[in-house]
Amino acid sequence: MPDTIQPYVDLSSSKKVFVINEGNYGSANSSISLFDPENSAVIENFYQSQNIESPIIGDVAQSLSKINGKFYLVVNNSGKIIVCDNQLKKINQITNLPSPRYVLPITNQKAYVSNYNGNIISIIDLNSNTVMGSIPCSGWTEKMALIYNKAYITNMRRNYTYIINTLTDIKIDSIEVGINSGSIVIDKNDKIWVLSSGDNVNSKLARLSRINSVTNEIEFFFQFETNDSPNSLNLNKTKDTLFYINDGIFKMPINSNHLPISPFINSVNKNFYSIDVNPNTGHIFAIDAMDYVQKSNIYIYDAFGNQKLVFKAGIISNGFYFE
Repeated sequence: MPDTIQPYVDLSSSKKVFVINEGNYGSANSSISLFDPENSAVIENFYQSQNIESPIIGDVAQSLSKINGKFYLVVNNSGKIIVCDNQLKKINQITNLPSPRYVLPITNQKAYVSNYNGNIISIIDLNSNTVMGSIPCSGWTEKMALIYNKAYITNMRRNYTYIINTLTDIKIDSIEVGINSGSIVIDKNDKIWVLSSGDNVNSKLARLSRINSVTNEIEFFFQFETNDSPNSLNLNKTKDTLFYINDGIFKMPINSNHLPISPFINSVNKNFYSIDVNPNTGHIFAIDAMDYVQKSNIYIYDAFGNQKLVFKAGIISNGFYFE
């Protein structure tokens, strides 16, 4: 696909897939690709085409969320969140953020933002698009989940997942899940799963923990083998099957009593960086970051692990937003 900026494009009513492309750190070459599952069309540099007068996203596009009909594009190293309309055209910007990673909507007026640095969870006002406060939370906070007026916050630099009372914005508890916990999901039974990648240098094994969302207690955890470094935990469409990367892509029912032995999808000649599941189709979208310099390959697999399609996105694709 060409790299040139394309003319303004109106989104159709069909459900699209947005691909977030980090770009190279310090290069400000982030981008958003748009994929249409109906005809397999790909529009690269879609954000740029929608914002011709101000096409630069910034340094390291991290995540994309849609709240109250608006897109929130988090740009980590630039310390900002770009607020866009439903055509991804910029309408506002939130600044004064240390190093934002992900946005978790709490109410129609309030959202939490995790941060790489700063030792805080930022609180943003979704009406005024400003920072309205913060919650002390030491370490590198990453993905988050919301249930029963509680926000569960993963942490890459601590052994704990933190719990915040979303009514008071106060941290109320912590759960020991192991080091490098970056992904979290809630299954069909309202159980919380946290995947910790471990620390091979310091001989700390990776863990997959299941947490009772009522009592905040770990019901059990699975421990990985030495040198395993799993990441990118996801659920299938019906929320009864887990997927994660551990070189290859692994699949595990939520009622399993052991970790899977063999990969569901092999990683031969691929550098899997991140995965996600399209909630509309159940298809698995897997990112091959290649050499982190050239454009990423996006592989699409059906629920049985059969490859359906592969297409190019931007440099270091790291995630998706499914309409």
